[in-house]
Amino acid sequence: MRAEDIQRRCITPSVLYPGTPVVLMTTLNEDGSANISPLSSFWALGDRVVLGIGEQGQGCSNLLARGECVLNFADATQAAQVEAIARATARTPVPDSKRDMGYVHVRDKFALGGFTRVDSVQVAPPAIAECPLQVEVALLASHRPSGTQDQGFMIVEGRICRVHAHEAITIAGTQHIDVQRWAPLIYLFRHYVGTTIPVARNFRADAPSQLTA
Repeated sequence: MRAEDIQRRCITPSVLYPGTPVVLMTTLNEDGSANISPLSSFWALGDRVVLGIGEQGQGCSNLLARGECVLNFADATQAAQVEAIARATARTPVPDSKRDMGYVHVRDKFALGGFTRVDSVQVAPPAIAECPLQVEVALLASHRPSGTQDQGFMIVEGRICRVHAHEAITIAGTQHIDVQRWAPLIYLFRHYVGTTIPVARNFRADAPSQLTA
C-alpha cells in the first residue's frame, strides 16, 4: 500500500496496551505470606525495570514497604491461570473502587491460579515455578505521575538482581532465550494473545545462525 493511500483518524482509546508482556509480580504480605499481582505495564533497559502499579493493590503496598519483588513472565499457555486471579485482591476490606469493578478478596492466589512457590536467591518473595522467566528485583525509586489529576497508580523503578529461566527455553551454551521455543503471554488492548514464530532478527543479535533474544 502506498503512503498516499493510507487513511487515518484520531482516536482516544481507554487503554494503550499495544502489546506488553503479562507479568505476575510476587511480593510478601505483612504476615510473611506471598501475594501475586498481575501487571501489564512493564519496561526494561539494562539492569533496570520500570513498572506501572495500581496504588490500591496489595502488591503496591507490599513492594513499597519491603522493597523487593519477583517479576514472573507467563507463558502463552497460561492465560487461563492468569485470568483466574485477575479479579482477586489481597486487600481487605476490598477498596470501594476495586469492589465496584468486581474484585473479591482472596488470601491465597497461588492456590487460586494453580501456581507453585519456589524460593528466590537474592530477594525474599518467592517466584512462580511454572513461569518460564523469573526476575528478582530490588526497589530503587517510586513516584506518582506528574500532573494534578490522580491517576491511581505508581511508577516504580527497580534493579534486576537475578534472572532465572526454564532450561527448556534457553539456548545451550549461551545466556540467551530461544525465541522459537518460548511464546510469552501478551496483553494486547485487554486481550490475551500469544506470539507467533519470529519473522526477523535484529543486527545486534549475536548468534547469526539462530533467532535469539
